[in-house]
Amino acid sequence: MALTTALVTGASSGIGYEISKLLAEQGHDLVLVARRGDRLRQLQTYLQQEFNTSVKVMSIDLTSLQEIDRLYATLQQENIPVDILVNNAGVGNWGAFTAGDPEAQLNEIRLNVVALTYLSKLFTTDMVQRGLGKVLNIASVSGFMPGPYMAVYHASKAYVLAFSEALNVELKGTGVSVTVSCPGPTASEFHQQAGTTGSLFLKLLPMMNSTQVARISLGAMNKRKMVIVPGTFNWLMTQSSRITPRAILLFILKRLMKPVH
Repeated sequence: MALTTALVTGASSGIGYEISKLLAEQGHDLVLVARRGDRLRQLQTYLQQEFNTSVKVMSIDLTSLQEIDRLYATLQQENIPVDILVNNAGVGNWGAFTAGDPEAQLNEIRLNVVALTYLSKLFTTDMVQRGLGKVLNIASVSGFMPGPYMAVYHASKAYVLAFSEALNVELKGTGVSVTVSCPGPTASEFHQQAGTTGSLFLKLLPMMNSTQVARISLGAMNKRKMVIVPGTFNWLMTQSSRITPRAILLFILKRLMKPVH
């Protein structure tokens, strides 16, 4: 049985935008979700004209469980089974934890952790019943290491990594797989929104583009790989973080991530 419909969150820009284009190119029908409805509608028009595929868009605030329920109920009512779930939506905030906006910090957890978990629960349950499905969760190299001045973001991506690995093992033999992609710095709107554009971290580390990350991530999902780290340098960074003494790692990361005034 061929996979037919893919749901992509955070589809209006960056990695999610590029993943949506690649999925359409591969012949999948799409359900695209983001907050910015105007951008979604522009993408919908482009994909339908370019690839002649069915594209449904929904403007959803994924930090609200009620909004996620609305999304799920709509797809149930319209008899749209989701065969591929791409949990791409995410947010980060840069700066000292004690000086940060608590609501913004909690929203990181709501979007990066709670929404991803709830969407995975809803749609993998259906996938298992049908005996078919794929999940692609977008984490980060941040999930392999603590992040001074982005403490909540790094912790949230560590959750995504551990959750995805565990769920993939649980689902063995069901026809459903979970792939987690852990990109490094990527040219997208994320860094403007997070406020990290002035960090030493971004100035020193090589940056991939969203198309590269999307293509590598989807390739891993299609092969049902569990973990993929796009880019050789990023992979080396994750491996070095595992063998570097924690105190030294934290010292280096603090120097790289500390806001420059």
